[in-house]
Amino acid sequence: MDYLPIFINIKNQHCLVVGGGEVATRKAMLLLKAGARVSVVSPELDENLEALLSRGEILYRAEHFSSDCLEGVVLVIAATNDHVTNQQVSEFAKKQHIPVNVVDNPDLCSFIMPSIVDRSPMLIAISSGGQSPVLARLLRANLEKTIPATYTRLTAIAGKFRDQVKQHFTHIEKRRFFWEKVLQGPFAEMVHAGKEKAAKDYLLRTLHSEKDEAPQGEVYLVGAGPGNPDLLTFRALRLMQQSDVVVYDRLVSPEILDMVRRDASRIYAGKERSKHTLPQETINNLLVRLAKEGKRVLRLKGGDPFIFGRGGEEIETLTAHNVSFQVVPGITAASGVASYAGIPLTHRDYAQSCIFVTGHLKNNTIDLDWSSLARPHQTIVIYMGLLGLPVLCQQLIAHGLPETMPAAIIQQGTTQKQKTVVGTLQTLPELTVAANLIPPTLIIVGDVVKLHQKLAWFGPDKESS
Repeated sequence: MDYLPIFINIKNQHCLVVGGGEVATRKAMLLLKAGARVSVVSPELDENLEALLSRGEILYRAEHFSSDCLEGVVLVIAATNDHVTNQQVSEFAKKQHIPVNVVDNPDLCSFIMPSIVDRSPMLIAISSGGQSPVLARLLRANLEKTIPATYTRLTAIAGKFRDQVKQHFTHIEKRRFFWEKVLQGPFAEMVHAGKEKAAKDYLLRTLHSEKDEAPQGEVYLVGAGPGNPDLLTFRALRLMQQSDVVVYDRLVSPEILDMVRRDASRIYAGKERSKHTLPQETINNLLVRLAKEGKRVLRLKGGDPFIFGRGGEEIETLTAHNVSFQVVPGITAASGVASYAGIPLTHRDYAQSCIFVTGHLKNNTIDLDWSSLARPHQTIVIYMGLLGLPVLCQQLIAHGLPETMPAAIIQQGTTQKQKTVVGTLQTLPELTVAANLIPPTLIIVGDVVKLHQKLAWFGPDKESS
């Protein structure tokens, strides 16, 4: 995050605009809309600023900018076409710790002006950090089309009932649950339809029907997918946004974790080889305890929680303790990573079946049913097999697969760090070492790997032999 997004109350505060042209006019009008007292400093004014001046909406100093102009000012915007003047405004303002924006020059700014979707009192600000204002405006245009103008009334009506709801519920979590319920239900629909009286009556009836008691906890067992946040399900995202605490694994990418509700508590429960931050039994009991405390607990797992994710063990414990839960499947690594590597798991010319196994080493061995794996026309997908790759390849060859059988290993698939190494059962271990791959990885063995070169569509790095 390059900038901290904040909203500043400038009502009845003295703000300064330096410049007298079209851009200065837009900035002055924006400040006026936010309730500021606006002064403009410029040798000349355009006709729009002249009109504001004639109506007494702005103050005017017909002069070039000097440091004296900053006296009593809480915020300043430089909107001239003179770089020297803009630089002076920036330097003097920063010396006096006054927030300053220089239009189209992020290097001189202490704050930047976002594109705004105005549904006052609801405001949405969009910024590209000065990198692409046009992109920010395009995003704003998309939001303008999807957010009804009636959000203005919805926000205002909810605000009028805020104190009543606060007095009714002594538990903060219960209060938040109530608002989430009504703002996603008939109350909001009535406001959008213009039935404000009916909406207010409904809200009051709903409020009086709710008891002021500790909320009931629940656990959301959510699959975060293979790493790319675009692959999350809508349901996963909704539950991520309403959770009180998240218990997350090592394979959950930072980009996905950033999409969890900001003020939710975060507990890391990741597991690495020979290093378990929390043992599985401790995790199971932690979920129970948090839910019994009335919290909505997000158990966030990489991939799918029911495919080598031990999700079944966790909900067995929840069931034993009568804890309510939901399960949201995620795109498992086998499906997501193979797709992004351009390797179909099945193909009528190459493979009519697919099998998932874990390649986790124990005492330098892997206990698998090798004879069932080493079959023709079958794709083998191996999770957690990076360290045991030499053993895996040796055993598959020993049990009947040819040394020339195509095989691939993909690092951090579906993300911008994806790296694909393609070889054979004989060459893949050596190629993997040379490529310096790191977990998480996925291994795919089978004739379908031949299609990688033809079908690969994603990822900056591809290495093959």
